[in-house]
Amino acid sequence: MDLEEKTEEASPPVRVGKRQKSLVREYVEAIAIAILLALVIRTFVVQAFTIPSGSMMDTLLVGDYILVNKFLYGPTVPFTGWQLPGIRGPRRGDIIVFKYPQDERRDFIKRIIGVPGDRVLIRGHTVIVNDEPLVEPYRRVTQPSFPRADPPGYCGYSYGCEPTTVPPDSYFVMGDNRDNSQDSRYWGFVKHDEIKGKAFLIYWSWDGDRHWLRWTRLGHYLP
Repeated sequence: MDLEEKTEEASPPVRVGKRQKSLVREYVEAIAIAILLALVIRTFVVQAFTIPSGSMMDTLLVGDYILVNKFLYGPTVPFTGWQLPGIRGPRRGDIIVFKYPQDERRDFIKRIIGVPGDRVLIRGHTVIVNDEPLVEPYRRVTQPSFPRADPPGYCGYSYGCEPTTVPPDSYFVMGDNRDNSQDSRYWGFVKHDEIKGKAFLIYWSWDGDRHWLRWTRLGHYLP
């Protein structure tokens, strides 16, 4: 009996306050690490975007939520302008997200039609690259939002009415919804350092008109 009493007296008291402080610190550290990892992934690996307009229909619809691969072309280190090595460069046919050249606070999404050195010529709905008509099964041809009575042979674009050579480190981009897209035909080329990444997956799609989920578009891969 005496031994049991002495053993109880020798046991150190439990410090509840210190244990609670340790738990709080563990939670804070876990949250901080999670936030740091999310920022690293968003900056260097993959980033989510929403499609706000119909310029890429029917490939991308208003309400599609997409993932963009930022690692493929080589991500840019924030606040430095340094670009890390990428796996490959942008190619003709890639769907890219980039900073709008006339207002870099806005993000645009278009398809690459011409890469550096390509000669681009537009005749009606046909795009001719290096003297060869471009095969574009993804292209959507509709009536423009504001039809005009233009004379025969009228082009009206700032770029592409005559053979236009894409400058070094630049790209000629167009929307798949050709008659309703503001793109390189009107404001020129996209420089490589303005590209944020390549769109590769639709992970969510919401039809705002019908207020319903587009089930068939979930997980759709963009080549």
